[in-house]
Amino acid sequence: MDTSIIGRGENCRARKQAERGFSLLEVVMSMAVLTVGLVSLLGVFGLAMASTQTSQQDMIAKQLANEALESIVTARNTSQVTWAQVQNVANSGIFMDGSNPIYLPGVDGIVGTADDAVAGEQTLTEPGPDGVFGTSDDIQIPLVGYTRTILISPVYDSSGSLVTSLRGVNVTVQYSVAQTTLPKTYVLSSFISQYR
Repeated sequence: MDTSIIGRGENCRARKQAERGFSLLEVVMSMAVLTVGLVSLLGVFGLAMASTQTSQQDMIAKQLANEALESIVTARNTSQVTWAQVQNVANSGIFMDGSNPIYLPGVDGIVGTADDAVAGEQTLTEPGPDGVFGTSDDIQIPLVGYTRTILISPVYDSSGSLVTSLRGVNVTVQYSVAQTTLPKTYVLSSFISQYR
């Protein structure tokens, strides 16, 4: 049997290189990279929390804008108003000019007209502690801080001629949220035609 003799010094050096750990500089650099990653993750988490807290208010604003547009279209479809009345008051129509509080539809049933103020402010109803909607413990949430502007404008074709059978509708809902000092705005833009 052949025996080989390995020098102790070579074996010891090879083992020391294999067992060598991280240097202090490598540990500090990896901790810095990890810290930057965690701080950015916390920033994203904070943004997600803020947007979750305002999501109900955003949804309410969207519904209020849709409600106004659907009211205009329904009034036109049921022939409740004439085409000439589907304009703002400044243009001899029935829809209020400027920003207005969120009122219930008045006697005419159309959102955004002069008789709405008499009907009172609109509220949001949520189920009460029993979790059942329509019972006596339901919670009425007033829509304080919400305003709605309905702007109906003429439409012009590419040559600059007025299109008499078409109007532009912009419904803007402004509302306040606790996280910012400036109000948030939701805008719904559409067109309405004279024809159903």
